[in-house]
Amino acid sequence: MANNKGKKKVSKRKKKQRSKLQRNIRMGIKIGVLGILNLILIVGIFVALKYGNRILKYQEEAKSLVANSTTDTFRQSETSLVYDADGKVLSVLKGAKDVYYISYEDIPTYIKDAIVSIEDKKFYKHNGIDLKANIRAFFSLVKNKGEIRQGASTITQQLSRNIFLSNKKSYERKIKEIFISLELEKKYSKSQILEFYLNNIYFANGYYGIEAASKGYFNKSVNKLSLSQMAFLCAIPNNPTLYNPVEHKENTIKRRDRILKQMYQDGRIDSDIYAKAVDTDIKLKTKTRDKNNYVETYVYNSAIKALMKQDGFEFKNKFNSDAEKEAYDDQYTEAYNQYQQMLYTEGYRIYTSIDLKKQAKLQESVDDTLKAFKDKTKDGVYKLQSAATCIDNETGLVVAIVGGRYQKADGFTLNRAFQSYRQPGSSIKPLIVYTPSFERNYTPNSIVEDKKIEGGPNNSGGSHLGKITVRRAVEKSINTIAWQLFGELTPKVGLEYLYQMNFARISSKDLGLASSLGGLTNGVNTVEMASGYATLENDGIYREPTCIVKILDSDGNEIVRNTSDEKKIYDVNAARMMTNVLQGVVTEGTARGLKIPNMPTAAKTGTTNQSKDGWFVGYTPYYTTSVWVGYDMPKTLDNLFGATYPGQIWYQFMKQINEGLEAREFPTYDGAGKEVEPTATPEATVDPGTLNEVPADATDSPDAGADGSDVSTEAPMDNGGDNNSGDDNTVTPTEAPVETATPDDSSNNTVTPSPDDSTNGDQTTSPDGTSTQDGQTVNPETTAP
Repeated sequence: MANNKGKKKVSKRKKKQRSKLQRNIRMGIKIGVLGILNLILIVGIFVALKYGNRILKYQEEAKSLVANSTTDTFRQSETSLVYDADGKVLSVLKGAKDVYYISYEDIPTYIKDAIVSIEDKKFYKHNGIDLKANIRAFFSLVKNKGEIRQGASTITQQLSRNIFLSNKKSYERKIKEIFISLELEKKYSKSQILEFYLNNIYFANGYYGIEAASKGYFNKSVNKLSLSQMAFLCAIPNNPTLYNPVEHKENTIKRRDRILKQMYQDGRIDSDIYAKAVDTDIKLKTKTRDKNNYVETYVYNSAIKALMKQDGFEFKNKFNSDAEKEAYDDQYTEAYNQYQQMLYTEGYRIYTSIDLKKQAKLQESVDDTLKAFKDKTKDGVYKLQSAATCIDNETGLVVAIVGGRYQKADGFTLNRAFQSYRQPGSSIKPLIVYTPSFERNYTPNSIVEDKKIEGGPNNSGGSHLGKITVRRAVEKSINTIAWQLFGELTPKVGLEYLYQMNFARISSKDLGLASSLGGLTNGVNTVEMASGYATLENDGIYREPTCIVKILDSDGNEIVRNTSDEKKIYDVNAARMMTNVLQGVVTEGTARGLKIPNMPTAAKTGTTNQSKDGWFVGYTPYYTTSVWVGYDMPKTLDNLFGATYPGQIWYQFMKQINEGLEAREFPTYDGAGKEVEPTATPEATVDPGTLNEVPADATDSPDAGADGSDVSTEAPMDNGGDNNSGDDNTVTPTEAPVETATPDDSSNNTVTPSPDDSTNGDQTTSPDGTSTQDGQTVNPETTAP
């Protein structure tokens, strides 16, 4: 009995302790809630005192805007027009089109369910705003000193912003957005608001509204789409750049699956329907491409960036950390999306430098040179591709741009000229090795030594020429010389020139000597390369490449004018030395025979590891053109070198556009530079462990290929050590180089590389039409035409 009494006393003490603990917890919660409420009250009082009158003004403006709105308010948009260099209409950009407007009753239930599930689950319950989400956004706003970084927008708020407000983020806009949303919910029904929303949101690639997107991507009305296709479309508006079906289809698919899962969890579809929809393959429609497809995509991109720049967006290409880059990428994507929408709805008049005659000639040169290669992807896109950009040296403006081969019927077009980044091979040497060296007392006649470098690159055939001039090293694209000079210069200094010329994807991983041979992790595009070489022709003065001359608003006011902001990159004398040396490449070097008749010509070839990418970049006093040839998924192509297919495209085009022009000479350089003896590759400037370190498959920033696959950059050891004994090697420009395999089977063209293939030179073709590579002769009569 005594034991039982003892146990009861202990039990009572425990109950009292638990009860006391529970009271303390409840008291703590009450105090915490009270503290939060007091904080909200204090903040509210502060806001009311400081911004009260302004907030009341915003509220009155919102009431007026919504009161004066009608259903037509949500159907209007202004058409923007694009003009070519002659002032003729090049393209028409429209936003939401009346012919594509679809009523609420005609919008499939699955579309409504999908968009509500992923964008605004409380849509049918709130009065226009989600209070909790807005409180979170408010505290984020205060924390970030007025800068909006956290979203809280309901469907109604998104509609308010798209129709009544600008895209500039600020606390004023957020407050206006809230008031307008509250008023919209009072005037219009939920079904009307959802109808307005689905007819106005942006679905990327110029499509506004669900019906326009359905026709654009699937070539049929939204009522005829499958559930999988509907969810696919609903994935896009959240971030039209990230979920762009043309460029990032895999991202769109992932978000589609998330939407379908959300619909299943919300009970809107059963497990069988869900499983079938997720398993359904998405195929975008094919369509006859517009005549100026590549021009239009580049014009739109240039116009968007011009508008961003005009409004103060600060573009960056150099970052101190991955976190800094990630934050910038988010900021850039958001701004790009905003101005892209404006491009289609603000009624701009966009005047460009595009010359359609030159454009046609450039496209024709690409198509003619590669016409024997007929192998296609499963989507009907040519496997072997090319890209090219031409800049007018007088203005620095792009006058022609080709992003691939022309096809009457193909899928959505990837504009490789500015959207694909590939290894440049030896074509990068003038920009980061030789011109910078000319600034540091080297001259074209300085003596350097071509010798074996321990842990460094080889030359074609493994041979070395000993002491030669810098001029000769450039003409024959000797790897060992570029390697040594880049070591003296240091990669950090050399790459800074690319940063200054706004090359977008230079990485800290490129701080190794392999960059001197084109071993850049993420690669370059043809617009960047054309601009870099145009800088050499322009006495070292860089001008940002664009095709935008001016932009007018819908009232005819000029809001953007290209003033060709100039930046000095190279010393005048160094740039002129480089131009002088590059003239020898087309008369004595790797591109012998590709000089434009009766016109001074300067150029450089480039070929990457195992002939996966071929480049030819060159200029006359009038024009600079860069050309790339390769596969979207990098792989070997026999006989692909800078002077073969890329060189032939370049020559055919440049010969035509320079014909009839006065043979204006390049300015001569001051030859008073000091002769400099070569030095060994320095051991202290770069970590020796990284000198020859090039990633085997650099895929940091893949581009979406035309067949839906990733275009990954290969990190090469450039084929820059050209046939060193090739004094008599001449390219015959009137005949396209031959391929060593049947073009129709080009996808199977592979080469078993010799030990030196990673440093082989650009192939040259002799006058009799035979090609030489590593001392071997290929007879064209025994190969396919």
